Amino acid sequence: MNTSKRPNFLLIVADDLGFSDVGAFGGEIQTPNLDGLAYSPTGVRMTNFHTASMCSPTRSMLLSGTDNHIAGLGQMEYWGRGRDPPVPWSERAGYEGYLNFRVAALPEILQDGGYYTCMSGKWHLGLTKERTPHARGFDRSFALLPGGSSHYAYEPKHPDGTPIFAHWASLYYEDDQRVETKDFPADFYSSDQFTNKLIGFLDERERSTALKEKPFFAFLPFTAPHWPLQAPQSSIAKYKGKYDDGPDGLREKRLKRQIELGLLPEDIEAHPVIASTKEWDEMSAAEKAWSAKTMEVFAGMVDRMDENIGKVIDYIKKIDEWDNTFVIFMSDNGAEGAIVEAIPVTGDVIKKSIDKHYNNDYENLGNRDSFIWYGPRWAQASTAPSRMHKGYVTEGGIRCPAIIHYPRFAQLSNGRITDSFTTVMDILPTFLDLAGIPLPEQEFRGRQIVPVKGKSWISHLLQKSPRVHDEDHVTGWELFFHQAIRKGKWKAIFIPKPKGPERWQLYDMERDMGEVHDLAEQEPKVLDELVKHWREELEEGYVLPKT
Repeated sequence: MNTSKRPNFLLIVADDLGFSDVGAFGGEIQTPNLDGLAYSPTGVRMTNFHTASMCSPTRSMLLSGTDNHIAGLGQMEYWGRGRDPPVPWSERAGYEGYLNFRVAALPEILQDGGYYTCMSGKWHLGLTKERTPHARGFDRSFALLPGGSSHYAYEPKHPDGTPIFAHWASLYYEDDQRVETKDFPADFYSSDQFTNKLIGFLDERERSTALKEKPFFAFLPFTAPHWPLQAPQSSIAKYKGKYDDGPDGLREKRLKRQIELGLLPEDIEAHPVIASTKEWDEMSAAEKAWSAKTMEVFAGMVDRMDENIGKVIDYIKKIDEWDNTFVIFMSDNGAEGAIVEAIPVTGDVIKKSIDKHYNNDYENLGNRDSFIWYGPRWAQASTAPSRMHKGYVTEGGIRCPAIIHYPRFAQLSNGRITDSFTTVMDILPTFLDLAGIPLPEQEFRGRQIVPVKGKSWISHLLQKSPRVHDEDHVTGWELFFHQAIRKGKWKAIFIPKPKGPERWQLYDMERDMGEVHDLAEQEPKVLDELVKHWREELEEGYVLPKT
């Protein structure tokens, strides 16, 4: 192996995958390719890796190396500029609703540094031509611009031809050109198509004398397993009957497996499930069967995603680049526990549209004309031992699985696990560190930019330092007025009513990963210090006040 050659990068992002859904993190879903990376002699599992609590803010942090409130996603992508009617705060810097130009995007930096950059999958960082991946540094791209859509590009329409769910439309771009779904292959399925496109882009590099000299950055952000839960029936069938014991039974099995794998301590205390839906024992036989089937479909989606990851790995091995490729696999936030039909204002409208235009009968679940999700109980089976799920700044919403694999890290122990606190903002500086590219400073491509907040993992991965961030390092989160701040082992959380007490709570994350025991009254000085950090680091800088 030529150790002087700059590394390739393969960055894989799952959408709403929970902490224990992958086999190497305690799950029963068949994920042999991801497990192979994790258990490899040069594989690392990160058990203390953190994202934002929802999709587009995480993606802005991932590609900018800084906070989402700085990078343009102070709220979700669809809350930004260009929304009709306009959102009052969308004119404020950091709330544009797209990856703004105050940051240097990772693909732009790598592109300027001599890399061939390509992506295929979910973008969620801008809906217009000038905000596509192609406009932000990708040489080749095939992208779903919004936050999600049918995995089969199936869209019932109104009589005037507009989609039933306009915001959930299949808006795809290849490079800087709109791609119509009518031109997609008949067997289109999101995970399959994204994978095939990415391999095609890598093959273009392989067949070009000029491009082949460049290292590559390949970005594969799946929309799986984001709802609507849909998967090929062959993938779903593998899990028939697997979840007949219900979400509580699954939760206990996964917790036990995580302890066996060394991911959790034996005395771990899981946070109680919080849900307004029926308990499993209160359901009828038909309700149980229907609910279990939604989880079977979810498992089929994850299974199919892993199968496609294997295809990418096989291709990179085929072109003899595997030993020089640094791989990161991650989820963009915790498992999705929303009950979409219960969303205020829009929930009833969504429910009526689904009932009219989709077939959610038991036998049809997972097919192109079904439209389902699995709710908070199944989600918390995945996020356990943590509290809650996606949408919350509790650990269930922001602590996510991450796997690293790099053959050059030969000194790593077999299947190593690290519990060092890390965030998604660290990935950009980690890549640049390995590539030998300095962090951009005040100006980039003729525009003024903000500094990177993340820190490289390389020293820690090489076991030269015990942790990534110093114990006095401060990290904060905020989305839709849910707030959190962390320093060392201490974390303070503010959750508005009705799901929270609407006051600051305090947790010792070294002893209480489940966020069960509120220490706000016992440790008032610690809480005061954290709230002060919140005000200095976040609230006074760029987070909008609630009123």
